[in-house]
Amino acid sequence: MDDDRIFKKCAWRLIPLMGLLYAVNLIDRINVGFAALTMNQDLGFSPTIFGFGAGVFSIGFLAFQVPSSIMLERVGARRWIAVILMAWGALSAAGSLVQGPTSFYVVRFMLGVAEAGFFPGMILYMSLWFPRSYRARLIATFMIAVPVSRIIGGPLSSIILQMDGVANLDGWRWLFLLEGLPACILSFVVLKYLPDRPAQASWLTPEEKQVIAARLAAEEDPVHRDVWPALRDPRVFALGLIIFGTSLGSDGLSLWLPLIVQGMGFSNFANGFVVAMPSLAGACAMLFWARSSDRRGERVWHVALAVLFAAAGFGITSVAPSNAIMLLGLVFAVVGINAAYGPFYSLPSAFLAGPAAAGGIALIYSIGNLGGFVGPMIIGVLSEETGNYSASMLVFSFFLVVAAVTVLLLGRTAGLRTAKYSRSG
Repeated sequence: MDDDRIFKKCAWRLIPLMGLLYAVNLIDRINVGFAALTMNQDLGFSPTIFGFGAGVFSIGFLAFQVPSSIMLERVGARRWIAVILMAWGALSAAGSLVQGPTSFYVVRFMLGVAEAGFFPGMILYMSLWFPRSYRARLIATFMIAVPVSRIIGGPLSSIILQMDGVANLDGWRWLFLLEGLPACILSFVVLKYLPDRPAQASWLTPEEKQVIAARLAAEEDPVHRDVWPALRDPRVFALGLIIFGTSLGSDGLSLWLPLIVQGMGFSNFANGFVVAMPSLAGACAMLFWARSSDRRGERVWHVALAVLFAAAGFGITSVAPSNAIMLLGLVFAVVGINAAYGPFYSLPSAFLAGPAAAGGIALIYSIGNLGGFVGPMIIGVLSEETGNYSASMLVFSFFLVVAAVTVLLLGRTAGLRTAKYSRSG
């Protein structure tokens, strides 16, 4: 029986739905950046208030990521992801009720709590279906939702903002309401179409299920299967530091890019289309670089080179003499960060499995998402102090260089060479 055919069948059944869920997740997470185009003025938010409110999402994310991911491993992906979807859709829509800084902070924090287990749960879920030799490209295909959400979400948000005054509601309130609805609907789709494991998939034959189980069982046993040893493993914290550097720039840029583009003189309507351009390039880079990583059976250098490319992009942006060069630098930054995702999220499965993978991946992502809090704050504070974005772009570049050095050191000293594998089978 052809193994590739079986895993392609699983990928076609699972990855499009998973990618759709993640795209909706990201749109609900970053639409606050587009809402800010009019919300900040309507509610009198300063750059610091907006930066803190946008970033406090990550504190709720951090606090509940590990517990939520462990619940997913115990309860099963189908039911837990459905609960997460319903909760985050409702809380995203609740952004339409914000009246001032306090309610803004509360809604953003609770949205982080609701979304906490989704992404690490999806990475864990893929490890239950696909051997390591497939994961970088499939993770990248799933994570194509990152640039796609910006390609679609930018223009969509710009269009919804034009509804200002309809039914006596501000355009930014319509934005939160309408973009929160799909998550609630998709929670019912998940209950019907997302099996917990291959053994529960009605569309697989008994022989196909046996092939999947045999391929996964044949892989080298990871170092950790229990949660608590995994949470104490220095490699988990080092991987968290790496993704902290990428999240710092990625989340900071995601939430502030509409305002940066507005400062270049683009209208609110044109804004979403300009913001989508770097993400289009990032989507192509993500798929190409992940396929290269799988084909060569190598992760560490693929992560490091992509992260260094992003650092160069932010460096160019920090000294750009014109808006055109600034946009080019931001394209480089987005391309590099997106390209790193597939190889990076293939690394934890080199030494984590089962409950350890649930807790370990969640902790890595939790540490990384501190960058999602710090990044928007850095831009808010430094732009208010300096009147431009150069200093914050330089800070992002520095942390990305640290991330690249860290992954290279891990590759030499901490056993991540086990991320290499044979393409046999």
